[in-house]
Amino acid sequence: MDIQQTTPAPDNQRILVAVAWPYAKTSTHVGQIVGSFLPGDIFARYHRLAGHEVLMVSGSDAHGTPITVDADKEGVTPGELAARYHAQIVNVLERLGVAFDLYTITTTENHYRVTQDVFLRLLEHGYLFKDTMESPYCPTDQRFLPDRYILGTCPHCGFTDARGDQCDNCGRTLDAKELINPRCKICGSVTSTIEFRETEHFFLDLPKLSEPLRVWLERNRDRWRPTVVNFAMNWITEGLRPRAITRDLDWGVPVPVPGYESKRIYVWFDAVIGYLSASIEWAQRRGEPDAWKRWWIVGPDGQEPARSYYFIGKDNIPFHAIIWPAMLMGYGGLTLPYDVPANEFMQMGGMKASSSRGNVIWTSDMLDKYGADSLRYYLTTTMPETRDSDFTYDELVRRNNDELVATYGNAAHRTLTFAQRNFGAATPDPGELTPADEEMLATVERGFTAVAEAIEAVRMRDALNEAMIVARAANRYLDEQAPWKSVKSDKTAAARAIWTMLQTLNGLKTLFLPFTPFSSQKLHEMLGNSGDVSASGWTFQRIPVGQTLPPPTPLFVKFEPVEATAAGADK
Repeated sequence: MDIQQTTPAPDNQRILVAVAWPYAKTSTHVGQIVGSFLPGDIFARYHRLAGHEVLMVSGSDAHGTPITVDADKEGVTPGELAARYHAQIVNVLERLGVAFDLYTITTTENHYRVTQDVFLRLLEHGYLFKDTMESPYCPTDQRFLPDRYILGTCPHCGFTDARGDQCDNCGRTLDAKELINPRCKICGSVTSTIEFRETEHFFLDLPKLSEPLRVWLERNRDRWRPTVVNFAMNWITEGLRPRAITRDLDWGVPVPVPGYESKRIYVWFDAVIGYLSASIEWAQRRGEPDAWKRWWIVGPDGQEPARSYYFIGKDNIPFHAIIWPAMLMGYGGLTLPYDVPANEFMQMGGMKASSSRGNVIWTSDMLDKYGADSLRYYLTTTMPETRDSDFTYDELVRRNNDELVATYGNAAHRTLTFAQRNFGAATPDPGELTPADEEMLATVERGFTAVAEAIEAVRMRDALNEAMIVARAANRYLDEQAPWKSVKSDKTAAARAIWTMLQTLNGLKTLFLPFTPFSSQKLHEMLGNSGDVSASGWTFQRIPVGQTLPPPTPLFVKFEPVEATAAGADK
């Protein structure tokens, strides 16, 4: 991997949107969507509209023991299992409208090559070393177990289902030997049968990078979410420890060192490298092998070429705010994360969404029942940006009916049907505008500024609320102007109000585009426009007088409350 060539800093902003990699062992659930996929997509869509150069990448994580265990149960190879679920994940993301530049998988030759290159460069720079460690071994299954396949009681908070690498309850990283009453997740073996055997592995020397990480985190303190930077700084304060990056496995990226043929690079190490390898694969697929460098290679003056944002859940903070930056520092010459806007958890019935614990709502079921935009809208309104949120069907239905249907959709449908009946299905001539008309248009303009500022600050809930404020103002304006009354005595006044509303809707389609892309495209076409709604960019464009308006249909469908219990929450 050649990192010698550099490019100058961009005239326009260049944005890398890096979205967490899900395990290819299940389809996706709404907790994953709201935690990383949806905020990443909203962010990327806005920046593309704003004219910034965006690269959005992610992929399916196909390695690790969880996949081999499930493959063994089904009598298929790990690769076959991962490929099947990867296809399911891709299908769901496409249906949801998540617009990646590349969504790949960790089994590609490219990913293997880039991962091994990073490994060897860290080894060359003195950030990897060999040491022995005691690894949990299950005599019943006759296999070494990864830390996440040892379960027990957390010594810090008492959570009884803590993993051997991390407690999901308190967030502390753990060593499997620290667990109280550890047991094998695969067969249920308890302390008396689990053995800890010595084995040699490579370790990432995190303590050597502790001070550079601390300085870097301090620089980010004012920009990052407090929960993220404080969590990472606590790691530094408590003292970083070397972390094993290889395991006794036969599924994963081979260790590129003689004598380690029976071991593999540990899944957490190769997964974060996926952001880099996916960028390289994207460039190769474009026929521009060096294009990835515009987002990754630091200039000779230390100028970073792009702002990279990592959209993850809070359980991934250690890997993206400490370990991956440490790996990038050790490698040298690659850009560090600009922001790691980790979301909290969306809970299901007061518990964290977890496919391994069966506490999930599958995204495919929700799409079948409610469609993409209604689901995207609801998940954005309850996005757990600063604290855990809770998914409820009642709230999904209420938000759809009271906000999408009764506010945004209502403004669109009333305006378009009135134009059809009274102005020959075309945009009327407004004549001279009144202060009320000018204020409505100014409200739309202010909406563009407010939504942009919120998204750039990675506050998606606030951004969507700003768009809905404009939709509410449009309904008030329409009620106050009452063109259905004035059309009988003053058709010019009615024409002016409808012209203003058509322009307002043309703005609303863009304001809502990052959040509800399918309905924005639909509204774009119902306003008589052609082509991709994204082509106009992040601007409030006007519809010309006389533009033909096709027959309108409702933007959104009202849901009956009884339907809220029908989606497959427990499948």
